[in-house]
Amino acid sequence: QVQLVESGGGLVQPGGSLRLSCAASLFTSDNYAIGWFRQAPGQEREGVACISASSDSRTYYGDSVKGRFTVFKNDAKSTVYLQMNNLKPEDTAVYYCAADTGIFTSAQCMEPLNFDSWGQGTRVTVSS
Repeated sequence: QVQLVESGGGLVQPGGSLRLSCAASLFTSDNYAIGWFRQAPGQEREGVACISASSDSRTYYGDSVKGRFTVFKNDAKSTVYLQMNNLKPEDTAVYYCAADTGIFTSAQCMEPLNFDSWGQGTRVTVSS
C-alpha cells in the first residue's frame, strides 16, 4: 500500500496562505491520482483538489476553493503540494492526501471512497 505523509498545516490569519505537502512512497509520475480532502468537525470529508491519473495529470478543484487553491507535484521528490491562498475561516479543517489508481474524472477525484491509501492528516486553522 502507498504511504503518504502530509505536512505544512498550522494557524494562519484570514487572507493568508499556506502550502501543504504530501510525500508519497510512489513515483508521482506513475498512473496514480493524488487527491486532497479535508474534514471539519462534524462535517463529512470533502474533496478539495486532485491530480488525476490521466496522462496529462489533469487537475480538479472543489467549488469552494476554485481560484484560491492550486495542486501541483514535483515528480523528482515524489511530493504533491496544495498551495492555499486567501484562506478563510471556513477552510479550517484537517487536510488529508490520498492516492489510488484508475481515477480520471472530476467526480471520481472528489469522492473520498474512491481512494484506498490515506495519510494521517495535517490540521489547518484559519483564525484571527
